[in-house]
Amino acid sequence: MKNFRWGILGTGGIAKAFVDDLARVEGHEVVAVGSRTLSKAEEFAKDISTATSYGSYEGLVSDPNVDAIYVATPHPSHEEHTMLALNAGKPVLCEKPFAVSAMQTEAMINCAKENNVALLEAMWTRYLPHIAVVREILASGILGKIETVEADHGQRLADQNIVRLVDPHLAGGALLDLGIYPVSFAHLVLGAPSRITARAVMTDRGVDAQTSAIFDYANGAQAIINTTMIAQTPCRAVVSGLLGRLEIDRTFYNPTAMRVVLYNGTTTEYPNNYLGHGLREQATEMARVVGAGALESPLMPWSETLSVMQTMDQIRDQIGLVYPFEN
Repeated sequence: MKNFRWGILGTGGIAKAFVDDLARVEGHEVVAVGSRTLSKAEEFAKDISTATSYGSYEGLVSDPNVDAIYVATPHPSHEEHTMLALNAGKPVLCEKPFAVSAMQTEAMINCAKENNVALLEAMWTRYLPHIAVVREILASGILGKIETVEADHGQRLADQNIVRLVDPHLAGGALLDLGIYPVSFAHLVLGAPSRITARAVMTDRGVDAQTSAIFDYANGAQAIINTTMIAQTPCRAVVSGLLGRLEIDRTFYNPTAMRVVLYNGTTTEYPNNYLGHGLREQATEMARVVGAGALESPLMPWSETLSVMQTMDQIRDQIGLVYPFEN
């Protein structure tokens, strides 16, 4: 069988991490790299012998040798670049956050439908081996009725001169970049909340430095999430049920260790034996979806991507996080 051939759209840090992790799995290769300038594309691809460099995204998506495009540009460009690829007939794996809003998300999904081309959100956590075990644990009922989910994601980034995180024109702030992880995790466990209560600390440039939210569910469960770009937090997640709890160690959205601690005192450990970053599983799933002639993945279906973004919109509305390009 021939390799699944990737085109990389965008040449930032996450694209480099994706390509590096892709080298750990057989059956995949990078055959094209696109950037806004040819020099950037060539610099990114200098150690990738199989890759053709393009100085435009249009050139990249037109390459007949590319089986799928990995979109790794900044958040506000996801809609434009994803639809560029989809309209060229290329399946897309789009980095998280999938888009800036639910409206953009719907437009991207509709574009995939119209072109009959696969589209996946690169919420890489959803595809990881330890999350597959989390799904099994939840489905088994061993924890009993889930009452509480707690998840946090905080990194000391605000003072690190990372322009995209602090600039409102680049959809900066903690919520979209970091908060997407605990929000998506709460959705994985409990689904979409019936009510959201959110508060934030805003920067002097009008993006959120720290955001916390409580999700209420019709069955009485709650999720408590926090995200901050001011300080490094434990980055753990806990799912607590009537019969026990699941503790996911730092960093919960990465391959990591975890354990089930039951009310009767029994503890089951799940050690972390994973090697690599963890970005390759989403690539493997993309190849499977395309090979099956499907348009979306059951691990992160369009309905889930849209639901998560609708929650993000509600949080943004409550904390007053509005980007200049939305006006």
